Amino acid sequence: MNGERGIASGLTRVMAAAIVAGLAAGLLAGCAVGPDFQRPAAPDVSGYTTAPLPAQTASAPTLLGGAQRFEAGKGADARWWRSLGSARLDALIDRALVASPTLASAKATLRQAQEVYSAQAGATLYPQVDAGVGAQRQRMNPAALGLSGDAQEFSLYNAGIGVHYRLDLAGGNRRALEALAARTDYRRYELDGARLTLAANIATAAITRARLAGQIAATQAMLDAQSEQLDLTREGARIGQIAPDEVLALQTQVEQTRAALPVLRKQLEQTEHLLAVLAGQPPGAGAVPAFTLDEFRLPADLPVLLPSELVRRRPDIQAAEALLHAATADYGVAVAKLYPQLDLSASLGSQALTTGALFGAGSAVWSVMAQLTQPLFNPGLPAQKRASLAALDAAAANYQAVVLDALRNVADALRALDHDAQALAAWAAADKAAQASVESIRSQYALGAASYVQLLIASQQAQQTRTSLVAAQAQRLADSAALYQAMGGGAPGSGDASNLEQAGKRID
Repeated sequence: MNGERGIASGLTRVMAAAIVAGLAAGLLAGCAVGPDFQRPAAPDVSGYTTAPLPAQTASAPTLLGGAQRFEAGKGADARWWRSLGSARLDALIDRALVASPTLASAKATLRQAQEVYSAQAGATLYPQVDAGVGAQRQRMNPAALGLSGDAQEFSLYNAGIGVHYRLDLAGGNRRALEALAARTDYRRYELDGARLTLAANIATAAITRARLAGQIAATQAMLDAQSEQLDLTREGARIGQIAPDEVLALQTQVEQTRAALPVLRKQLEQTEHLLAVLAGQPPGAGAVPAFTLDEFRLPADLPVLLPSELVRRRPDIQAAEALLHAATADYGVAVAKLYPQLDLSASLGSQALTTGALFGAGSAVWSVMAQLTQPLFNPGLPAQKRASLAALDAAAANYQAVVLDALRNVADALRALDHDAQALAAWAAADKAAQASVESIRSQYALGAASYVQLLIASQQAQQTRTSLVAAQAQRLADSAALYQAMGGGAPGSGDASNLEQAGKRID
């Protein structure tokens, strides 16, 4: 019993000594080699376009024709799609954010990155302690040692605990953890970007569905008017008042209009299928809301972040910055491999010929070892350092490319809002004129001053104009959704509390 307590006490002392030595050496290791990551400077511009934006867009006296104001320095709400005014769109996006397999995959990938970091941190920051028990049967012949006597067989039992800690004096382990933490942040920003893209795709698809529904109605009305005109023309040709060529020309026009309807219906059904899949359900599982333009509202105030704020908000830019951080840390790992590494280990156990004597007095064995390794000739290590530096340069260039593409994306969205508002105003004026023409010819027809065919032709022209008007109305909604997406949407889902910052506190 006293032997067991002695062994346990000795084990405690050896383990404590090894752990204290490792932690003390870790504190003496100081800063890690390689460059410390510095966030890239924000773009040195105050706007997105060469020409200044107007205070507000053009307006038109029609559905979705209100003026929109640009609010500089303002960010979007977290649920920015609610500004479009459709309760059914809100419900569909909320459902998709829960049921989307794309988001489920991104969440699982983030969890994987977090666990990989935790596993590496546990293996790197703390000593490894292993326990082992073994038994072996041996036969020894004394003649092999020049001794006399018969061969003997015996059993050897051993039990022990070992402690091992690798101390990287140059801080390569810390740089490796820093790289893993940055890649975890990258996965988090990817998840934020997937949420933003999903919401924007659903909003755009819903607006497209509403546009197609309006265009189908206008095209059907135009086809009805053309078919009626064709019937009257055929009757005129039958009695000899109209030439047969006019009948053929009008019939061609009717069939061209009729051919446009299946194309529009195909696009509408494909859009409904897309909406179902984006919401995380099979296309045939349930009905997709039959969106129409009159259920939407045009946002009156649009957020326009400064470029310096945009780079801190857009998930794709944050993801590129995280990859740049990881590449910087990887370069530090490659540099650290050129410096010495120190391994500390200690073990305590016992050996005996019987299990009963395994923990008896005099059976204890122990060892403490420290090993310092310095690479002297390894041509591969400098090559790894140069490769890591090239990867760092590539990550920096990729970050700049992502930033420039984001600025272009915002500039395109802002200009689209301005020009498409002017286009809608023009189409609204054209529609008003077309409707006034129909009313004028209808009054003339009632007085006998115009033929019914003239009224039908005016109605066709009005429906053609209405088709373009519907497209212009939907485009303004789509432009608004595109700007929200270009601005990075609302507040990130989880990017505010950076995993890297938390990891840095744990490492320090």
